Amino acid sequence: MNIAKMIDHTLLKPETTKSQIIKLTEEAKKYDFASVCVNPTWVKLASEKLHGSEVKVCTVIGFPLGANTTETKVFEAKDAIKNGAQEVDMVINIGELKDKNDVYIENDIKSVVEAAKGKALVKVIIETCLLTQEEKVRACKIAKKAGADFVKTSTGFSKYGAKVEDVKLMRETVGKDMGVKASGGIHTKQEALDMIEAGASRIGASAGITIVSE
Repeated sequence: MNIAKMIDHTLLKPETTKSQIIKLTEEAKKYDFASVCVNPTWVKLASEKLHGSEVKVCTVIGFPLGANTTETKVFEAKDAIKNGAQEVDMVINIGELKDKNDVYIENDIKSVVEAAKGKALVKVIIETCLLTQEEKVRACKIAKKAGADFVKTSTGFSKYGAKVEDVKLMRETVGKDMGVKASGGIHTKQEALDMIEAGASRIGASAGITIVSE
């Protein structure tokens, strides 16, 4: 198993600088990670630096709260794709999920999926740390119904990140054909392997180099 090819090499801190993004892209090429995951403002630069390599450019939409309007998320996704993003990780509207407004959630995801169709993968961040078991299952089912490519545990900016039991539940809910991304708080090779064992097909981590070097 090539763990590197399952890692989104991530740098989403607000204080990130240009030189740090350049370093991130160089590391991603060196270690042959699946992608770099950066904020939308850095997509163009990352895309230029990774041109000709197999490393994809991933960015985040409606991040980190998910409370933007659907129209804003759609614009953000289209803009990111125009700038070179090949994968977009969008945050659901968590309040609407809690209010059981499943139609809103489905439309929110579907709108981004349609904006990205044929151009970029869509991963749906459900922010597991804020959800009940029932809400996690419902969010995963809606994301699958809306045509997303992946469900993803966390932004890494809330109470806690990925947990093995959440990854397991998400995998059980979406079945074997949809991607599951474990993200947030994965710092060691063993933690990454535990997530993969539980059903993760992608790992979002800022500690990618540590993980593959162990």
